[in-house]
Amino acid sequence: MSNLEDHTVHHASGHRVEAGHSGDSEHSEHSGHSEHSEHSGHSGHGDHVGQFRRLFWLNLILAVPVVAFSPMFAMILGYDVPAWARFVAPVLGTVMYVWGGRPFLSGAVSEVRSGKPGMMLLIGLAITVALLASWGATLGLLHHELEFWWELALLIVIMLLGHWVEMRSLAQTTSALDSLAALLPDEAERVEGDSLVKVAPSELNVGDTVLVRPGGSVPADGKIVEGRAAMDESMITGESRPVTRETGDLVTSGTVATDSSLRIEITATGADTALAGIQRLVSEAQNSSSRAQRIADRAAGLLFWFALIAAAVTAAVWGILGNVDAAVVRSITVLVIACPHALGLAIPLVVSIATERAARGGVLVKDRLALESMRTANVVLFDKTGTLTRGEPTITGIQTAGDLNADEVLALAAAAELESEHPLAKAIVRAAHEKGLRPGKASAFTATPAVGITAMVDGHEVRVGGPRLLEELGAHELDRAAQWREEGAIILHVAQDATVVGSLKLADEVRPESREAVDALHKLGIEVVMITGDAEAVAQSVGAELRIDRVFAGVRPEDKSAKVEELQREGKRVAMVGDGVNDAPALAKAEVGIAIGAGTDVAIASAGVILASSDPRSVLSVIALSRAAYRKMKQNLWWAAGYNLVSVPLAAGVLAPWGFVLPMSVGAVLMSLSTIVVALNAQLLRRIDLAPETSARAILDQ
Repeated sequence: MSNLEDHTVHHASGHRVEAGHSGDSEHSEHSGHSEHSEHSGHSGHGDHVGQFRRLFWLNLILAVPVVAFSPMFAMILGYDVPAWARFVAPVLGTVMYVWGGRPFLSGAVSEVRSGKPGMMLLIGLAITVALLASWGATLGLLHHELEFWWELALLIVIMLLGHWVEMRSLAQTTSALDSLAALLPDEAERVEGDSLVKVAPSELNVGDTVLVRPGGSVPADGKIVEGRAAMDESMITGESRPVTRETGDLVTSGTVATDSSLRIEITATGADTALAGIQRLVSEAQNSSSRAQRIADRAAGLLFWFALIAAAVTAAVWGILGNVDAAVVRSITVLVIACPHALGLAIPLVVSIATERAARGGVLVKDRLALESMRTANVVLFDKTGTLTRGEPTITGIQTAGDLNADEVLALAAAAELESEHPLAKAIVRAAHEKGLRPGKASAFTATPAVGITAMVDGHEVRVGGPRLLEELGAHELDRAAQWREEGAIILHVAQDATVVGSLKLADEVRPESREAVDALHKLGIEVVMITGDAEAVAQSVGAELRIDRVFAGVRPEDKSAKVEELQREGKRVAMVGDGVNDAPALAKAEVGIAIGAGTDVAIASAGVILASSDPRSVLSVIALSRAAYRKMKQNLWWAAGYNLVSVPLAAGVLAPWGFVLPMSVGAVLMSLSTIVVALNAQLLRRIDLAPETSARAILDQ
């Protein structure tokens, strides 16, 4: 099918095929926002869907009398068109040509100007030739066989249906840039002397000082001038571990101070911030990927030249033979019959059914090109945190000292941390709950940044913290802590009445499904690569556990898309799987971007495919769907194009010396039958089972 975005989205080709009028497009709602980003450059797909839907139904209504009162259709069914209705088909057919055919005629002009003939030019040529020939036959200027009113009507209606289906599949495209902008707070507290003034982040200037309260977002890039806090940078880095930032450290807009307030001096605003840089990367990558050629465009382009050359040869041969009437009739018939209804529906029907089937299987296909490209990916690049791992700290080990056992140490720590909102505290409380433990009642809770927390539990002072807690207590860490540290784990120490009673190992737990996903990808001959901002030790530990082929560790957020480019320069076709804001440029840059549904809005918006679950085996479902859909596309294209390869020579009269010339009426009927075959073949996609465990097991059992 024609790449309709190339005619409806300014950034794709500079043109816009307008389905009904030349007014402004309405902006579609997405990602929880009703306003479209000024920087996205996208037209409102939702408006185009509505226009094509209206065009289809209204032209379908017009097509009924056009077909019913068309002399050729009446001849096929054996009835006569009443004299009073002689001009019903010509008048309404002309209305359909001007109104319903406008998107195709506009697209045909664009393809002529660009020098790239495709489906639009093929359709425009066919309906124009059909209109002129039909009027010529109606007025008695041409042979009556050339009255193609019913074929003209069906061609316009079926092509409008195909484009409506296609636009509907494109309408779910959203803007990643709006989601990025949503990371910033609605207002900032600027320090002016001894008072605080609430202003919009856009009103901040370099050198201003702002107050960020606990749980608040940093409004612009800056440097901490007062305070210390555990910063949640997961929305930028994708990593779950809070990072301690203190006076003199730089912080990025959109990050969150989880436990303490900060005073920050602004160092960059607006387009100069790191967040804005990510926006530019996403925008550039999305714009470049939208210009890719589609398989049906290539088929339509070849078919256009085939039809044009066939018509010219037909006219020349019949002219040389001295039969001018046959030359006109046969060449016009070739041009009309060469525009295949089936080819117009071959791709959109497969994509529509495939995406519907995918949605019911927990896979949302936002970009058709991503669906087409997944079958050719030979590298799957997984972001580690939140994709191969759970993306949140989990208790993975407990070492005790003294008389308390592991459960008692965990219950003690959970009781003390119960009132804390820190991610590590939540992990401790969650682990105790999962074990069915009942922590004691805590009181007098206090938190000391970069040290830990203190609380009274059942009359005992309980403290939980990191290495600085040990320094304050003058204690040594337990013997297994060094090993845990080499593995990249977070270590928290638990002390009761100033005595260390145990240590907790917290790490980002590997998903149990990840190993099966990696093994199945290897079975398919696909290389598996992992990328993370974590330290080398952490990354290599996860990589070794999952038998990852290649590991990129310590990668900064802005460098992830560069790693995708590095793989592409090696000749790889990359499918990127991620869930964080820092993954967005890489998701957009890869041949296929796959976002974990539980990830951030911007990662989802940048991807072509979204997984509703966090099961990495769903990637195998996408591969299975892509390969099955591609098989159906090829089958449908071969059927649609094959019909033309056979019918066009017959319509041209290659068998005339043996007394057979394909009647136009028969060709028209066969054309409609080919459309039915294409539609039925596409329906077979509904039988695919896209459950992640089924997809993985089917591959591993081969």
